[in-house]
Amino acid sequence: MADKRDYYEVLGLAKGAGDDEIKKAYRQLAKKYHPDMNPGDAEAEVKFKEINEAYAVLSDSEKRARYDQFGHAGVDPSAGGGGGYGDFDGFGGIDFGDIFSSFFGGGAQTSRRNAPTRGNDIRASVSISFEEAAFGCKKEISYNRIEKCDECGGSGAAKGSTAETCSHCGGTGQVRVSQRTMMGMFQTTQTCDACRGTGKIIKNPCTGCRGTGYVRIKKKLDVSIPAGIDDGQKVALRGQGDAGRNGGPAGDLILVVTVRPHTVFERDGYNIYCEVPVTFTEAALGAEIDIPTLEGDVKYTIPEGTQTGTMFTLRGKGIQQVNGKNKGDLIFSVVVEVPKNLTDAQKELLRQFDATCGNTNHTKKQSFLKKIFGKDK
Repeated sequence: MADKRDYYEVLGLAKGAGDDEIKKAYRQLAKKYHPDMNPGDAEAEVKFKEINEAYAVLSDSEKRARYDQFGHAGVDPSAGGGGGYGDFDGFGGIDFGDIFSSFFGGGAQTSRRNAPTRGNDIRASVSISFEEAAFGCKKEISYNRIEKCDECGGSGAAKGSTAETCSHCGGTGQVRVSQRTMMGMFQTTQTCDACRGTGKIIKNPCTGCRGTGYVRIKKKLDVSIPAGIDDGQKVALRGQGDAGRNGGPAGDLILVVTVRPHTVFERDGYNIYCEVPVTFTEAALGAEIDIPTLEGDVKYTIPEGTQTGTMFTLRGKGIQQVNGKNKGDLIFSVVVEVPKNLTDAQKELLRQFDATCGNTNHTKKQSFLKKIFGKDK
């Protein structure tokens, strides 16, 4: 029992909290860690179970009283030796099996053993292109899941036969075992060895599932990936996980999406970024240039004197919001390309051009250095 946290601590309450405080804390935490709100999150699932266990005790006045007095040993039949029960007289005449069953809900545990159980969730992955993530797509995926056996319909018994009620436990899946101790006779409940807790005996098992009632199959499924999904995000496909037990619902398929990088664009949220090269002349004089977008090139006019690194925005040319209509922006930065492999004539023209500028760049550089270092460089 040492590994269990205090139930008040689990719900974030102080000992002595009122019923309304307990209920409010439980509702908030249960909503936060509910499996439907955290698909595929094993840690959240553990916390959700811990929260439910704590609430089941603290919301019940009798169980809470036993817990306040004896701790976990007062509400857990597996704890054994709960010291708080040493006040009974005449141990030889007491049926401790009935006492523990009454205190700890042993009958409820027996009924829950064969209660409907939800199937396990399954995780799978799919890789898509940058464009497929932006516009949405359909993908065929294959994965392994557990389903009811078609041959026996999940009964585990061969065709023409049925599973029989276990005569050893009467179909409960549990048996009582009496043990004599120095304090008298104790009765404990154990899983039935004959049926392994199922309450059924299969004398003629199905050959398709070897009597388990379930088989693992490879399934193919067409999946719709929503427009705007990003790398690492998940798509939950309800009911496509492992089959449930005893009539319980199937689990979910949690599909993790991997988006391959693009050669031109980079993504940040719903905005996309790219670099656009321009010539020295276009940057100096201004020009109408072609800008790549996910929907094809568009024309954009840059002003004269545009410098390398200058950023411009095309509204609504980014990624569509998931399950929405609005789009992010496309933001591009200009990269001025310096001409290479100039001819002698071209070089001479550039020298003449530089001369007409009055060496303004050199003058600006010297002024800048003087401000920093206090002298010309």
